[in-house]
Amino acid sequence: MNKLGLSPETEKRVELLFPPTEWDRVRLILVEECGENLPLSKGKGDAFFERIRFAVLKLSGGEIAKLDKAIRLAKLDWRDLLVASEFAEDPQAHHSWLADRLG
Repeated sequence: MNKLGLSPETEKRVELLFPPTEWDRVRLILVEECGENLPLSKGKGDAFFERIRFAVLKLSGGEIAKLDKAIRLAKLDWRDLLVASEFAEDPQAHHSWLADRLG
């Protein structure tokens, strides 16, 4: 794994969206494919990567194939990913996504 671990909030969303049999796979995909390897992400902090990871999780709808597709979009241009996930206008919007289900 790279140095960017997953935040507790990201972990919670993984567990809400995906069945337990896929948790480890999703975590690995997020760490290896949706981190510092994204274009124009050098020097970005943990908050940036959490926002991007929330966006790919949102677009995944709990399906690995859709997660992969969302990550491909992030690799092309993460700004388009933020628009698609409706997180582009407000840099804090991702915090309220699924908050009602987190308890």
